[in-house]
This record gives sequence, structure tokens and C-alpha cells, in this order.
Amino acid sequence: MKKMKSVYLLAVMSLLLVFAAACGNKSEEGAAGGGDLSGKIKIDGSSTVFPIMEAVSEEFQAANPDVQAPVGVSGSGGGFEKFVRGELDLSNASRPIKEEEKTAAKEKGIEFTEFELAKDGLSVVVSKDNDFIDHLTVDELKKIYLEKDAAKTWADVREGWPKKKIEVFSPGTDSGTYDYWNEVILEEEPMRRDAQLSEDDNVLVQGVSGSEDAIGFFGYAYYQANKDKLKAVPIDGGNGPVEPTPETIESGEYAPLSRPLFTYAANKSIKENEAVYEYMKFALENAGELASSDTIGYVSLPKEKYEEQLKKLDELAGK
Repeated sequence: MKKMKSVYLLAVMSLLLVFAAACGNKSEEGAAGGGDLSGKIKIDGSSTVFPIMEAVSEEFQAANPDVQAPVGVSGSGGGFEKFVRGELDLSNASRPIKEEEKTAAKEKGIEFTEFELAKDGLSVVVSKDNDFIDHLTVDELKKIYLEKDAAKTWADVREGWPKKKIEVFSPGTDSGTYDYWNEVILEEEPMRRDAQLSEDDNVLVQGVSGSEDAIGFFGYAYYQANKDKLKAVPIDGGNGPVEPTPETIESGEYAPLSRPLFTYAANKSIKENEAVYEYMKFALENAGELASSDTIGYVSLPKEKYEEQLKKLDELAGK
């Protein structure tokens, strides 16, 4: 009798363990796509958006080891070039898609949806060793960056500043950051020819931090990651100098350099590839927390904005 009771108890315990494991797996799968997904998600584009999507991919792939979701960095423009040729599922961008890019996508029969992930404050930076710049106006930024009547020394920018040659750094022309700067600061006029351009923000960090006479700009996250060797310059957009912070970026007070960050999804990929749908769902559910984390440093959107976009995603997928 005792032996039968022992067998019975062992059987019950085994069933409980199986049930518990199943529940645990269900909870874990629900957190990031189901765990039984497979395939490859093709993602490329903005270096500014890269830290967010890299974090999304790392967590998503940890829960879905049979899914490959590497994130390329060819700049917003480079990403859109591939996207409108039908080579990508997701194209990350630090600017809205241009009309000519929309036209190219339409010609290829590619329908897409824009999803906003977070907000960024495009940060103007100088070396920690720079001890004379306290702020810059938009007009002074024009003097520094425009080819026409370009300031050669800092004394040409503001009276009393040193007569030392300005070293100018900028993201490359395939970058959405460059496009945004070109629109709101340069107003579509040519950038100075001696500016040192790079699609790699880390190259810009090294260039600016290496000289007290250098100046550059890039996304707020890259400033946050390198603020031990860089200073963010407060910008006067007309209402006094404002430093980029999560609060001033979200409110728009940091004008005119606050901007949204996007990923563009191919509708066909969302409808036909479950891995892409689950990836985008996971991205929208977690982008705010990941983007505003100490390791990334952007600004999350209001919760309602993510919920609204999740509904749009489900409608596209026919859920």
C-alpha cells in the first residue's frame, strides 16, 4: 500500500512539474514572440536609431534563438535606398522618409508603415578642454557650418573668442542626422567644404574630443555615452540657451534640435512573416524603456503613443 502511495505521489508531482514548466514557458514566450519562431529579419539604416534596435534585437533573439535579427548601420539614406528596393523588412531612420523615397517605393510596389520609437535631441558638442564656449545661437551655428562666409576662427564666430582655427565635424551625407541639420540649421544651403564627415558617430566623438578647437553634432545617446570627454553646448533657438536633457527634448523646449526617431516597416513583411510581426510588437512594447535607459539615453514617448501604434501593427497583420 505504501509503495502504491509513493508511486501515486511521484506521478502527481511529475504532472505538477510538467504543468509548471509549461506555464513558465508560456509566460516567457509571451514576453517576446513565442520562442518557436525562426527566420531572419533584415534591418538597416540610421546610426542614431541603432542603439535602440540593437537592444531590441539582443533581447528578442535571447527569447527566440532561431531568429536572426542583425541591425545594419548604413545611415537613414542608405537604409531607405535598400528599403525601397525591397531588400529590408525594417528601415531605421532619424528623419521622416522623403517624397522621392516614397515615390521609389511606390514604383516597386512596396507599401510601408512608419513607427515612431523615441525622441532625440541632436546634440552640439565640444571637447571637455574647451573653456570658452558657454552657448551658441542658431545664427552662430550657421557661421560655423555654412560654406558661404564660413568662420575660419572662433573669433569670427563671437568677439572675444580665441583666434584659433575651427575644426568642424559632421555626420556623413547618408545620415538622417545630416539631413535634419541641413534642413533646420543650414536651410538646404551647402555645408562648408572643409568639414570632416563620417557616417560613424564614434569617429566624430574621437575627432571632437581630441581637440579643444573642434565642434561636432550627433544624437543625444552618443553624447550621453561620451560625456566624460565631451560637453553639450546649450543652444539658443530664440528663447535663450537650452541644454539637451530628457525633459527639454520631450517638451520641445530644446529647439530646433529635438526630433523623432523611426523605423519603417514593409507591410508585406508584417503580414507574411510572423517573426517580423512579433519583433515589431516587442519593439513597440519595449522601445520606450530601452531607449530611455542609462545605457542608451534617448527619451521615451508617452505610453498612449506606443499603444496606438500597437493597434496599427495588429491591423496590418490582420490580428
